[in-house]
Amino acid sequence: MPRIDESLTKASLKLASVSDSPALDAEVLLCFVLKKARSYLRAWSEKKLDPKQTLTFENLVEQRFQGTPIAYLTGTREFWSREFKVNNDVLIPRADTELLIELSLTIIPKNEPFRMIDLGTGSGIIAITLAAERANAEVMAVDMSQSALQIAKENATTYDLQTIFFKQSNWFANIEKTQFDLIVSNPPYLAKNDLHLQQGDLRFEPQHALVAANNGLSDILIIAETALDYLKPEGQLLIEHGCEQQQTVQAIFRQLGYRHIQTHSDLANLPRVTSGKIK
Repeated sequence: MPRIDESLTKASLKLASVSDSPALDAEVLLCFVLKKARSYLRAWSEKKLDPKQTLTFENLVEQRFQGTPIAYLTGTREFWSREFKVNNDVLIPRADTELLIELSLTIIPKNEPFRMIDLGTGSGIIAITLAAERANAEVMAVDMSQSALQIAKENATTYDLQTIFFKQSNWFANIEKTQFDLIVSNPPYLAKNDLHLQQGDLRFEPQHALVAANNGLSDILIIAETALDYLKPEGQLLIEHGCEQQQTVQAIFRQLGYRHIQTHSDLANLPRVTSGKIK
């Protein structure tokens, strides 16, 4: 029976050609199998794996070698210091999207009533995080995918949130005409021929949540246009987009009459979120 350190070394070598972080991938997968923290792997590096643990670990490493994202293998991903359940019905949470949280928290008051909607909620990371951080905010989480909404509901239950509500809808199609203080969205914004779709984790993620018509702009245009009917006076819209779409998204906002239009940069200093207010 192989030892922990031997298993990790073997797995790291196998994953070196397909991962930017083979050692970390191996450790995360073995922690998942053993249901232990990473510190355990170092403290008990000479401990031997039993046959079942060995087989499970090797199967996971093989799936990772074939490209399956770590988050789909373990079923979880951290976002804003919280663990979220994920599967291949939803996008994998990414650090870049935390910019939407940072910006939203500067808008949502801490101790006053506030109404917001998260369009295309997926696993619910945006809606749930904001509901958890702002107890007085009423948050509607919307997605066209029933399977995605199920994951989001399970994540909300984990954190026992009472101010978040879920709705199945293709953007605003099934949303009653009501007014929100804030609308946020991380919509599909990749063109169907974008080379990134053939690389890394994106190959395994739901394409309907990644790809939009009109060179990736169609859903952004629909949201920005329809949001005008759903925002309160002085209400704000925040949309995540591709780093090369800054000028086009700003132009869409201007043409629709938004004001105080700004584009904000992510952790890599790339333009990632555009915001605007209505009059």
